[in-house]
Amino acid sequence: MKQQEVMLRHRWFYVAQNLQVNENVLKVIELLKRAKAAGYNGMVLADYKLNILDRVPDYYFKNAAMVKQAAAELGIAIYPAVCSGGYDNGLLAHDPNLAEGLPVKDAVFTVKGKTATLESGNVLPGGALDEARNGNFVGWDFNDAAALDTSVKKSGVGALRFTATEGNLRVSKRLALPPFRQFHLSVWIKTEGFKSAGEIHCTVLPGGAKANLCHSNAGVKPTQDWTQHHFVFNTLDNPSIGIYLGCWGASGGTLWLDDVRLEEAGLLNVVRRAGCPLTVRGDDGTLYTEGRDYEPIADPRMGNIPWPGEFEVWHAPPALTLTPNSRLKDGQKLRVSYFHAITIYDGQVSASLVDPKVFELHKDQLQRVQKLLTPPGFFLSHDELRTAGWSADAQATGKTPGVQLAENVRKCSALARQTSPRCALIAWSDMFDPHHNAVDNYYLVRGTLAGSWEGLSQDVLIMNWNSGKQKESLDFFAKRGHAQILAGYYDGNPSSIKGWLATAKSLGGANVQGVMYTTWANNYSQLEAFAKAAF
Repeated sequence: MKQQEVMLRHRWFYVAQNLQVNENVLKVIELLKRAKAAGYNGMVLADYKLNILDRVPDYYFKNAAMVKQAAAELGIAIYPAVCSGGYDNGLLAHDPNLAEGLPVKDAVFTVKGKTATLESGNVLPGGALDEARNGNFVGWDFNDAAALDTSVKKSGVGALRFTATEGNLRVSKRLALPPFRQFHLSVWIKTEGFKSAGEIHCTVLPGGAKANLCHSNAGVKPTQDWTQHHFVFNTLDNPSIGIYLGCWGASGGTLWLDDVRLEEAGLLNVVRRAGCPLTVRGDDGTLYTEGRDYEPIADPRMGNIPWPGEFEVWHAPPALTLTPNSRLKDGQKLRVSYFHAITIYDGQVSASLVDPKVFELHKDQLQRVQKLLTPPGFFLSHDELRTAGWSADAQATGKTPGVQLAENVRKCSALARQTSPRCALIAWSDMFDPHHNAVDNYYLVRGTLAGSWEGLSQDVLIMNWNSGKQKESLDFFAKRGHAQILAGYYDGNPSSIKGWLATAKSLGGANVQGVMYTTWANNYSQLEAFAKAAF
């Protein structure tokens, strides 16, 4: 293919700032001035408050107006991030029950007095202690670095101690568990100078090509006293799973584990909307009625702690409480089926792709943002969508998550164009790229994301961040007729953009029309160096 020089019409930088904070407004204005001097002409603004403009204080609008005016005077266009699709906590601040729900089927509850409680205890085996190795980790497999420490322990005879060398320090166990059940694993952890504390996880693998079922970050500190940490997962359609608990890529220090416990989680983060029905049946098949036989069920902490839109990995789940005239009898066994939200990493929760209220909220956001900023374009924020396709309404479509995502982004595009007919539309590349995240078994997505790209019209500008497979990704979108911007830097070497631009040049330009200085750490120290390397 004939090489072709890349003409950079779009020279953008990415800003994630809360404009409700006065100090941040001044920072952004100063950044705009630096960017102008360096040759930038566009700013992508990702402000969580753009999701909740109906509840911000009046001075927020004054702050946003100051940024808008400064950008206009400098000739820098603002492209606001809207219509989330993956990182949906801002949307869920309006209604946490719009979260995508994972199904629980026929969890066994037992009526005891005025409540029905989950019939579950610690499913990990007890029994005799292996004095040489494993404290209360009976029947687990161990890394050679593990040893029983009887002098440092949370309880019992001793704790499992790992003295870090390079490599993986973990315990593992294979278990047969009921499919489509929500489980809670807790473990007490102590560390001393443990350099890789951020890599302490619980991984739950079904086996085969299926993806990990548990993605919560533990939040362990390099040095901490005994602290209980929590992980939650759904077994989904898997009859057995392997649990791996510990550190991946240790590099020094000491780690202790003790008092691990695994039990069913009950009605934790239960989602209540039409597309996620809840049913309570007796063993004889009798369907009991909410409001008649048991009080309305809701989890008041779901999506509300510490503030609206934020989800906890674990908290005590709500009870199933009987009404005064309930038909349920003491000692009766019940089969409870429901859907629950799940967190990824540090609290990421994805919303439904299909619920109509999601699009009502997107429409409202677009109209409010248009009034606030009158931008020349909207940045559609479908990105790292990690939970999809499990709720009853999603499955009822008979369509794959890929097709559902295509329809979702198509609707979002139409709403944006209704709001501002001549607006430009920009989308992150990853969820529409078969060489990136638009693949089979992506995190907790049910099935394939293939075909998601069919929802993007050719006039959608692709913000391509697939530097790992530059040639394949650039070629894919170029052949589909999309113009592209390269999302470079990523808090790395600012000069690396040269290689990416060279790849585009080798592909005849690949319709690359710009670059974006992209930082996730609010690090703008390399803003000028990146411009010098790219422009």
